[in-house]
Amino acid sequence: MTVLVFGRTGQVATELARLAPDAICLGRDRANLEDPESGATAIADHAPDVVINAAAFTAVDRAETEEDLATRVNAEAPAAMARACAAANIPLVHISTDYVFDGHGTAPFAPDAATGPLGAYGRSKLAGEEAIRYSGATHVILRTAWVFSANGGNFLKTMLRLSETRDTLSIVDDQIGGPTPANAIAAACLTIADRLRDAPDCGGTYHFTGAPDVSWKGFAEAIFEAARRRVAVTGIPTADYPTPAARPLNSRLDCQGTEAAFGIMRPDWRAALPRILDELGVFTT
Repeated sequence: MTVLVFGRTGQVATELARLAPDAICLGRDRANLEDPESGATAIADHAPDVVINAAAFTAVDRAETEEDLATRVNAEAPAAMARACAAANIPLVHISTDYVFDGHGTAPFAPDAATGPLGAYGRSKLAGEEAIRYSGATHVILRTAWVFSANGGNFLKTMLRLSETRDTLSIVDDQIGGPTPANAIAAACLTIADRLRDAPDCGGTYHFTGAPDVSWKGFAEAIFEAARRRVAVTGIPTADYPTPAARPLNSRLDCQGTEAAFGIMRPDWRAALPRILDELGVFTT
C-alpha cells in the first residue's frame, strides 16, 4: 500500500514516518499548503493508494489575526486534496480537532453533535471537514485533541521547560480533555487507511483521544510525577489565563464509534508518558 502523507515535521507526521517508513511524507518544500492546489498536484504526481493529511495550521492564537492563511491551509487545501482523491478513487484520512465544538456542557461530544467553533482556528478546521464531505471522496475525518509527543511544540514539553526554572505553577483546571499520544494517532490513521481501502462504507467522522479525561492541571501533575520534578501546581480558571483565542472548556470526545468500526481503543496517555520522557532524555528513576 502506497501511503502519501501531507506533513513531515509535525507531531503526527513524524510518528507516521516512523511507523510507515515506506510512506511518502511531504513537507512544505514539496507541498506548501498555503497554495491549496499543491496538495492536489502532489496526489496526481504520486498516484498513491491512500492519502493521510497530517498537515495543518495549528497556531490557535495566531489564527485570530491570520484567519485567511489558516483557512487556506486548513480548509482550501484539504478541499483540493479531497477533490483529487474523489477523481482518482483514492481514500483520504484527514485529522481534525475538538475545536470545531463550542465546549459547552460536560458530556463527551459525539461525532454527529452540533458544531460551533469559538475562534478562527476551529472555523478553518470545520470548513475543511465540510469541504471533504462535499467532495464525494471516500474519507475518514478523525477528530482528536491535546496531542503530545517528544517532537514539536506541545503542553508536555512546555511543562518540562518551565519546571527547569520554576517550582510552582498555576495551570488551568476547568478545561477537560483527553491527552493523546501522537504515535497512537499515527497508528490509528494507518489502521483506518488500510480498512478504508477495503471497506469504503466505513467512511465518515470519528473521534480519537487518550484516556482518561483530565484537566490541564491534572495532566501537568502527572507529567511532573512521571518526570520526578518537584513542582507545586495550583489550579486556576480559564478566565484567569486570557488568550487571544477562546479555548473550549469541554474537549471530551465520544470515541465509541472508532472502536466499533476499526477496533481502535482509546490509548492510556499515562502509560505513554515514561516512553516519551525517555525519548526526551528526561531522568525518571
